[in-house]
Amino acid sequence: MVMRTAVYAIRVDDDSRRSRLRSFAIGGLVGAAGVLATVRRSPRRLSRRPSNAPAGLAAFEDAPCFLELVGEEAQRYREGGDTVAGTSNPT
Repeated sequence: MVMRTAVYAIRVDDDSRRSRLRSFAIGGLVGAAGVLATVRRSPRRLSRRPSNAPAGLAAFEDAPCFLELVGEEAQRYREGGDTVAGTSNPT
Protein backbone atom coordinates (compact mmCIF):
# COMPACT_ATOMS: atom_id res chain seq x y z
CA MET A 1 0.00 0.00 0.00
CA VAL A 2 2.84 2.36 0.77
CA MET A 3 4.38 1.68 -2.62
CA ARG A 4 1.14 2.57 -4.39
CA THR A 5 0.88 5.89 -2.54
CA ALA A 6 4.45 6.81 -3.46
CA VAL A 7 3.87 5.97 -7.13
CA TYR A 8 0.64 7.99 -7.10
CA ALA A 9 2.41 10.96 -5.49
CA ILE A 10 5.20 10.86 -8.08
CA ARG A 11 2.69 10.65 -10.91
CA VAL A 12 0.66 13.61 -9.51
CA ASP A 13 3.80 15.69 -9.03
CA ASP A 14 4.92 14.81 -12.56
CA ASP A 15 1.54 15.81 -14.01
CA SER A 16 1.58 19.03 -12.01
CA ARG A 17 5.09 19.84 -13.22
CA ARG A 18 4.07 19.20 -16.86
CA SER A 19 1.02 21.38 -16.44
CA ARG A 20 3.09 24.26 -15.06
CA LEU A 21 5.66 23.88 -17.83
CA ARG A 22 2.95 23.80 -20.49
CA SER A 23 1.30 26.88 -18.97
CA PHE A 24 4.65 28.70 -18.90
CA ALA A 25 5.37 27.82 -22.55
CA ILE A 26 1.92 28.91 -23.73
CA GLY A 27 2.20 32.15 -21.75
CA GLY A 28 5.59 32.83 -23.31
CA LEU A 29 4.20 32.30 -26.80
CA VAL A 30 1.22 34.56 -26.14
CA GLY A 31 3.51 37.24 -24.71
CA ALA A 32 5.88 37.04 -27.69
CA ALA A 33 2.95 37.29 -30.09
CA GLY A 34 1.75 40.38 -28.25
CA VAL A 35 5.17 42.00 -28.51
CA LEU A 36 5.36 41.26 -32.23
CA ALA A 37 1.87 42.64 -32.83
CA THR A 38 2.72 45.82 -30.94
CA VAL A 39 5.95 46.34 -32.86
CA ARG A 40 4.19 45.83 -36.18
CA ARG A 41 1.41 48.29 -35.30
CA SER A 42 3.57 51.06 -33.87
CA PRO A 43 4.27 53.78 -36.41
CA ARG A 44 7.82 54.44 -37.40
CA ARG A 45 8.26 57.97 -36.11
CA LEU A 46 11.04 59.90 -37.65
CA SER A 47 12.30 62.98 -35.93
CA ARG A 48 11.26 66.22 -37.56
CA ARG A 49 14.39 67.87 -36.26
CA PRO A 50 17.32 67.80 -38.69
CA SER A 51 20.28 65.79 -37.44
CA ASN A 52 22.55 68.84 -37.36
CA ALA A 53 20.08 71.02 -35.41
CA PRO A 54 20.82 71.75 -31.75
CA ALA A 55 18.68 70.02 -29.15
CA GLY A 56 17.02 71.32 -26.01
CA LEU A 57 17.50 74.91 -24.90
CA ALA A 58 20.46 75.33 -27.25
CA ALA A 59 17.92 75.51 -30.07
CA PHE A 60 16.60 78.82 -28.67
CA GLU A 61 19.93 80.56 -28.14
CA ASP A 62 20.09 81.75 -31.75
CA ALA A 63 16.39 82.65 -32.01
CA PRO A 64 15.79 86.38 -32.72
CA CYS A 65 13.29 86.74 -29.87
CA PHE A 66 15.77 85.25 -27.38
CA LEU A 67 18.60 87.48 -28.59
CA GLU A 68 16.31 90.53 -28.33
CA LEU A 69 15.32 89.61 -24.78
CA VAL A 70 18.94 89.12 -23.71
CA GLY A 71 19.88 92.44 -25.29
CA GLU A 72 17.06 94.25 -23.47
CA GLU A 73 18.05 92.71 -20.13
CA ALA A 74 21.68 93.70 -20.67
CA GLN A 75 20.63 97.26 -21.53
CA ARG A 76 18.44 97.55 -18.41
CA TYR A 77 21.26 96.20 -16.28
CA ARG A 78 23.71 98.76 -17.66
CA GLU A 79 21.24 101.60 -17.15
CA GLY A 80 20.39 100.96 -13.53
CA GLY A 81 20.58 97.36 -12.51
CA ASP A 82 16.95 96.43 -13.20
CA THR A 83 16.44 92.82 -14.13
CA VAL A 84 13.35 90.73 -14.72
CA ALA A 85 13.26 89.75 -11.03
CA GLY A 86 13.61 93.36 -9.84
CA THR A 87 16.51 95.64 -8.98
CA SER A 88 19.88 94.08 -8.30
CA ASN A 89 20.94 97.01 -6.07
CA PRO A 90 18.21 97.47 -3.44
CA THR A 91 18.37 100.81 -1.59
